[in-house]
Amino acid sequence: MRGLFWVVALFALAVAVAVGVSVNDGYVLLVMPPWRVEVSLNFLLLGLLLAFIVFHLLLRALSLTLGMPRQVAEYRRRRQREKSGQIFQDAVRFLFEGRFGQALKRAGQAYEAGRAPALAALIAARAAQRLGEPARQQEWLDKAKQQDARNESATLMLEAEMLNEARRFNEALVVLQRLQQREGRHIAALRLELRARQGIGDWDGALKLLRQLAKRDALPPHLVRPLATKAHLANLARRHDDRDALEAYLRQVPAAERGVEVVLAAARGLAAAGGDSEAQRLIEGMLDQGDEEAWSSELLAIYGRLAGGDQMSRIGRAEQWLRERPAHAGLLLALGRMCARQRLWGKAQSYLEASLAVEETQAGHLELARLGDQLERVDEANRHYRAAVLPANSDK
Repeated sequence: MRGLFWVVALFALAVAVAVGVSVNDGYVLLVMPPWRVEVSLNFLLLGLLLAFIVFHLLLRALSLTLGMPRQVAEYRRRRQREKSGQIFQDAVRFLFEGRFGQALKRAGQAYEAGRAPALAALIAARAAQRLGEPARQQEWLDKAKQQDARNESATLMLEAEMLNEARRFNEALVVLQRLQQREGRHIAALRLELRARQGIGDWDGALKLLRQLAKRDALPPHLVRPLATKAHLANLARRHDDRDALEAYLRQVPAAERGVEVVLAAARGLAAAGGDSEAQRLIEGMLDQGDEEAWSSELLAIYGRLAGGDQMSRIGRAEQWLRERPAHAGLLLALGRMCARQRLWGKAQSYLEASLAVEETQAGHLELARLGDQLERVDEANRHYRAAVLPANSDK
């Protein structure tokens, strides 16, 4: 529609000019002694228009001629930018393809060409690290730091990540501290710090970070529990021979983080340090939850070996559990041990034999052998000692 409008407008203009020329009888007299020239006004106007057009074209040609060196230089710069951009893209592609030698070469070329030099230096540093060349890695990191300050955070993140991978965890924490002062603590940095804290054995710091990440939904739920368990197990191992320290630590462990492994390690440590009553409460609390993992663990074995505290209350609690799980070999074995400790010989023998009837184990045979020794039943004791050493039996 717009094209049609311009065609109509041009035709109208042509008609107007033709009409104007046909009715214009004017002329122009040019006098320059001894010459005298008389021309029509229409011819003069046409000549002026043509002269203007020719003059304009001459100026354009002159401008293009004089500007040609600048245009050639601009063309070369544009081609160089396009080429350096392609080189930079190749460096990124080679890095993700795992062709680290080519990535390092292309990144170096992009850096020399001035194409995003800070990012090119970071790519070269990562490629050098993958190639196992720490000297070149550090050289490129230093070059990245000397470039655009806007890329400092990216440089620090990459450096911390590579230090973690090199198991230089203390140095990684120093770098992350500098990053925190600049950018604050964002999720990716917290993950790197968590890895570094685990690496140096700072399990209290690791737990703090883990809870922050879990609160922000920054870690998959299936990873949070195992990582927290690992930290608690390490902390419990450090306090394994200090009853007061164990009890104090357990008081600050949230209920959501008291898994079977944590309770098992804590109960084992408390039992070894003489904290039988606290171990009893821990085990009972876990078993009362009815978790099958807890019932298949070593908790019942520890429970049956607890020598201190109120033995009769433990026997009563175990007999309550037995009503719900009458065919649990581990529970029957624990009851047999506790009854034997209280010199309830008949009940002890009954529970131990019931345990063997459900599952024949080395531990069950050994307990019956010891019971036979205490009751001076030599033949019976020897029979169970022999059965305990058979390969088919395993300790529970």
